[in-house]
Amino acid sequence: MSQYSVPLKKIVEELGITVLRKSSDFDTRVITSANVDRPALQLAGVYNYFDPARLQVIGRVESTFLESLTEDQRRKSFNKFMSYDIHGIIICHDCQPFPECLEMAEKYDRNVMIVEDDTAAFMADLIDTLTEYLAPRVTIHGVLVEIFGEGVLIKGDSGAGKSETALALISQGHRLVADDAVEIKRLSKKRLQGNAPELIRYYMELRGIGIINARDVYGARAVKPSANIDLIINLEYWDETKFYDRLGLDTEYEDIMGVKVPCLTIPVRPGRNLGIIIELATMNNRMKKMGQNAAQNLEDEMSRLAGM
Repeated sequence: MSQYSVPLKKIVEELGITVLRKSSDFDTRVITSANVDRPALQLAGVYNYFDPARLQVIGRVESTFLESLTEDQRRKSFNKFMSYDIHGIIICHDCQPFPECLEMAEKYDRNVMIVEDDTAAFMADLIDTLTEYLAPRVTIHGVLVEIFGEGVLIKGDSGAGKSETALALISQGHRLVADDAVEIKRLSKKRLQGNAPELIRYYMELRGIGIINARDVYGARAVKPSANIDLIINLEYWDETKFYDRLGLDTEYEDIMGVKVPCLTIPVRPGRNLGIIIELATMNNRMKKMGQNAAQNLEDEMSRLAGM
């Protein structure tokens, strides 16, 4: 179960769900599970495994089964079902609920809702929405920018030039997502999404200048509310005693909440244009995902020539 929650009312409003019967705690009820149930077995009387914390969705399969029952059988079925502290029933295909459903909803003070959508399509939207609100998350110190559609998380020590680099990237036509604090959500086993805490969204701190609002200065084209995290760039001060990868044959990864993200370390010293370097690193990372690895291609060609 997620440690986060989202108000049922917010989900109803966001997905355009019509409430036919509203419970007395509708405005305060919160959802803590991104899982959704279709209670066919429960309506048939099987409760060996049933989680009332999940939203309950009734589609054509359940409706067809309920139509085959007598009024007394439906009343008994809904009486048992509504006795559990469920968030409510959502009926798809704009079908009206059975009278016995509304009767038991009134008895146990439950929510009854309907949507016009097909069951599968609605459940996909519902699960996606719940997953985003309830996803595990962590806040990391850094800057998140979108470059050519790729989300790039820039990390590094204080004063390494993260915000200044992001400013240069914005000037080159790319978009700021978050500066200083990046809230990262794990939406799936392979997908991380980053955004800024609402209080500091689109604000940037630049030494010698102060606080600016990137949206006010550069316009709406320069910002974005969220982005996937496709690449991590670590900025560090140039260390003459340290070896830095010059070929890029091996890809390093950083683990964030169980998701491995490609990671590069870029040394910082006067005269280096970090904006252009990170822009190039992003394009190169995209090419690797498309199966084009310049370093590997060069090594293969050198090996071929050496073997001739």
